[in-house]
Amino acid sequence: MICAPKLEDSVIVASNERGELTEDERSRIIEHLQKGTEMMVYQQRAERFTVQVIMETMQVALIGSRDRIVKVLDIFELKELRQWETFQDFQRFNESSTFRKIFGLSEKEVQQDSKTCFTIFYGSEFMLKSLSLNADSVEDAEKWLTGLELLRQETLAAHTPEIIESWLRKKMYIDNTKKNSITLKELKSLLPQMNITVPDGRFLEERFVEVGAKDYVLDFQQFHKFYDLLIFENQEVLLEEFEKGPAAFTISNTNRPESSVLPLSDFQNFLLYRQKETWAKNLNKVQELMTIFINDTMRKTDYPKFTIGEFLSFLFSKENSIWDEKFSEICPLDMNNPLSHYWINSSHNTYLTGDQMRSESSTEAYVRCLRLGCRCIELDCWNGRDEPVIYHGGTMTSKIKFKDAVKAINDHAFITSEYPVVLSIEEHCDTTQQKVIAQMLKDVFQDKLLTKPLDPEAKHLPSPNQLKGKIIIKHQKISESDHTDKQGNTAGKSKLNSFKNVFKKIGKPKENMVLEKEGELCIWDPIHMRFYKHDCVISDNKLYYSEEKEEDSPKEGSDLHLFEPWFHGRMAKGRITAKRLLHDFCKGRNGKDGTFLVRESDKFIRNYSISIWTRRRVQHYRIFWSSENGHASFFLTSKQCFPSMCALIEHYRQNLIEYDGLNLHLKNFLPRLNFVSHHQLGWFYSNLSQAKAEEYLLRIPRDGAFLIRQREEPDTFELSVRVEGVIKHYLIYRYNGKYVLADIYEFFRLEDMVSCFREQLFIGKIKLRYPVTPQLVERICMEDLLTCDGELYSEVHMVGQVPEDNPLGHQCKGVVDISKCNVARNAKYGRPLVVTLLNKENVKLIEFTCEILEQVEEWYQIIEKMENKTKIAVEMSDMVVYCQSIKKTLNTTFENYNCKEVRSFKDDDFTKKGNEVKPDCILEYNRIALSRVYPKGFRVDSSNFDPCPSWKLGCQMAALNFQTADKFMWLNSALFSLNGGTGYVLKPEWMRDPTKKKPSKQKIRIRVIAARHLPNSEHIISPFVKVELLPYTGARVDDYSFKTTFLNDNGLNPVWLGPRNPPKCFEVDEPDLAFLCFEVSEGDAFSDPKVLAQATFPVRGIRSGYRSVPLKNVFSENLELASLLVHVEHVEV
Repeated sequence: MICAPKLEDSVIVASNERGELTEDERSRIIEHLQKGTEMMVYQQRAERFTVQVIMETMQVALIGSRDRIVKVLDIFELKELRQWETFQDFQRFNESSTFRKIFGLSEKEVQQDSKTCFTIFYGSEFMLKSLSLNADSVEDAEKWLTGLELLRQETLAAHTPEIIESWLRKKMYIDNTKKNSITLKELKSLLPQMNITVPDGRFLEERFVEVGAKDYVLDFQQFHKFYDLLIFENQEVLLEEFEKGPAAFTISNTNRPESSVLPLSDFQNFLLYRQKETWAKNLNKVQELMTIFINDTMRKTDYPKFTIGEFLSFLFSKENSIWDEKFSEICPLDMNNPLSHYWINSSHNTYLTGDQMRSESSTEAYVRCLRLGCRCIELDCWNGRDEPVIYHGGTMTSKIKFKDAVKAINDHAFITSEYPVVLSIEEHCDTTQQKVIAQMLKDVFQDKLLTKPLDPEAKHLPSPNQLKGKIIIKHQKISESDHTDKQGNTAGKSKLNSFKNVFKKIGKPKENMVLEKEGELCIWDPIHMRFYKHDCVISDNKLYYSEEKEEDSPKEGSDLHLFEPWFHGRMAKGRITAKRLLHDFCKGRNGKDGTFLVRESDKFIRNYSISIWTRRRVQHYRIFWSSENGHASFFLTSKQCFPSMCALIEHYRQNLIEYDGLNLHLKNFLPRLNFVSHHQLGWFYSNLSQAKAEEYLLRIPRDGAFLIRQREEPDTFELSVRVEGVIKHYLIYRYNGKYVLADIYEFFRLEDMVSCFREQLFIGKIKLRYPVTPQLVERICMEDLLTCDGELYSEVHMVGQVPEDNPLGHQCKGVVDISKCNVARNAKYGRPLVVTLLNKENVKLIEFTCEILEQVEEWYQIIEKMENKTKIAVEMSDMVVYCQSIKKTLNTTFENYNCKEVRSFKDDDFTKKGNEVKPDCILEYNRIALSRVYPKGFRVDSSNFDPCPSWKLGCQMAALNFQTADKFMWLNSALFSLNGGTGYVLKPEWMRDPTKKKPSKQKIRIRVIAARHLPNSEHIISPFVKVELLPYTGARVDDYSFKTTFLNDNGLNPVWLGPRNPPKCFEVDEPDLAFLCFEVSEGDAFSDPKVLAQATFPVRGIRSGYRSVPLKNVFSENLELASLLVHVEHVEV
């Protein structure tokens, strides 16, 4: 069977109006493309080229003067043809007055006719390349649009022998020069590109003689024969596989690819008994298949015969694919279930083209995802200057206009799939711009936009068939209680003049301001890992807080211990880790009593512990800290206090510790790992780029985070500081022995500069409060990775834009919108009660407590009444029908719900400690309503999570970063290759009906045999193959994967046979949600393996027998001719 292309690839662009072409019309169009057409080509500059199709290689060429080929692109990589009115390349040149001047055109004349301008999108990665063209006439443009689409379709449907011939032509056309011959010298330099090395020059000379070459020159037919010999050379041993077992056949002579033949009857038996192909009972179909691979017309008879070379070519071909194409077909009857019964292809932060911090936002990312079959896309909406914009708020990602995004979505939503698209709107706009969003959605989508339920009384969601061609809005909806609140219910609010204490310092706010609560809160700082006191006010459902108060801060010098090598800071597992480290350190060095380390207490806030080696064991003692009138005190016993930790340690180095049975001096200490001395302060970097500095600062989500780096120019430095969420850089240079900052401030030392602006405002805006050290960056990253506790707060979530008329006036540091929060309370950080505000993604925004327990409870009660009363524009709310975003904690999500609700979860919510929800409850919820799982916020590199656990719980939308080429996106592409790539895959019956049982376990035996045409990365590769059964459902990794040996210097035709490459039998626990992943990597002894190709399939569609595995690149794009040969056996359990 022919391997069908992806649905995205089978879309006929801009040709629906043209209808079917006759063979004569087709021939005339193709002939026109072969002759070539002069066009304006827009790249770095606008130039005229002859654009021509080279049929022998199936490429589009740009030909310049003297018939020189400037650029070629493979039609195999062509993804889309698009007529444009304002495509960016055209628009860029249209707006250029220089362009108009050069060509002597008026502004009116230069406006491109949308019917003559078109763009070719091509490539094999997530973001496609583009080539923009402007034909001289509408007729030329139409011919090119129609002809290129025809050739694209034919290329995708081409049989393997045709693809091999085209590939050989491309190899022969060295340097893009059309040639009909190739010399021995040229062939030697070509072999590395073909991914193979040969024994010596004599080997090539002998093959030249075999194919009948004259004067060491091959014509194309001889070159083809040489290729047949070369590809057969290493793989003739494979024929031994078929001389035993069922339907065995004996081949007498296997020295050359054409030396022996396989008759029709033997091939039919092979298909029936080895390959389990029931259709092979029809002899005519077997004949048709054989004639595809027979290149000798004399043998294309009613009783064809394969040469052994042709038989091997068939085995490696896409026509012998491991994948059963019936599973890629759309089943219309399967599309009549409620929407909640499907897995839905979903994207996270769809607009991004790279990482979550610095990458470009693009409307083309929406286009690409939709054409890849994605049915749920995300729009992060923020207030723009004049209109809403989309970007990843609080980062350096670029912005796109909301209206441009929805126009792109409208144009491409239903090209790949006609089934509904869900727009998951992450709302950060005020009600004014929400109204703008609502109107844009109406204007652009018109009748595609679903604004009313199909059946208001229905208790289940409608089916994909019922929602064909519809855009569904996922957004919060105003509840009845919220409607009441918006009508002016201000009961329980107190007037402004009841709060006098705070405003004695900051002055009076506006007279009409109404406040709910004021006072002093202790807010947790996750960077310094301690509580700071702030003046706080709740007004208009918002919590405003001031800068931290300095009166209780320790005086200068009390924190000097942070720079001492004996101070280890906060340790994971506290005293257990300290005991182990000291024991290992002292035992191996005959450690003396008095060896010590100091660490932060893991039980008491702003207290410390000293761990001391004495009498061959480790003792732990608490070092107390207190503050009075701004003066810090440190002490082991209340009898003797010290102004700093350093003073305490130095004292007990000189004097005996006489405390709790101790009677010794502090002597040697255990140094901190990777300790940086005081003279090499962590905020100074001698070798750091500006881009890396910005990356470090963006990881520390606090204004006032800073570092200083040395620039390339002598005696110049740069202060990089985070101000209002933006990274700013200031030049420092040496002049007359001083450091000059921003041409204003002068200091003798950089340390003096930092000390100064820790106390005073820098440039009148901010203090240097958070030194960004490598250790801090590493801790912030590792805490999230290891604890999954969301300890790092995102400033974009925590600190909203502070209005000028806020109740704290100029002292206001930040604001949290309580109405958009979830609230929780528990004991932590050594305090009996801490209140936590979380956003709708359950990311921590702020944590606080009070010195008096009853006061914390009062704040909590007030906030609890306000939470989740989000300000939503009625116009937006009215558009929400079936995907109403509901904010609840995980443990209350599955109690009361209806089919119109959607719950969102971070990828680790279901596996995090403390999760008390049973899988059956989640499954039951997902039978009725929808859920969306998204990557946790700290995947700043756009890495993906494993979607299988979410799918297993019935979660419909596992939102992945499509721009990231990783194993989890391979799984996503594999799952949604089912059901015609529509983006909707019906969940198994046991997930939809609790009375049904899971299918029984299966076993599948896999053996990797050989490969052909593996991709090479600039040199001849040494490949190996890894096979995995995913997801892992047991503890032993070896039960779910195996590797072949790696073979030296052969990516063209490697073979893995013999006892070192045995078969592997996998036990498939859940056949409905199991995937087989083949991964081809390049291995060597000196570096990590590099993935070259992969192929991932749902186990349910794997075919038995000797099968080809057509390989894809890491972006799941087809690779030309690259394939594995494997043997598959489904074993009865």
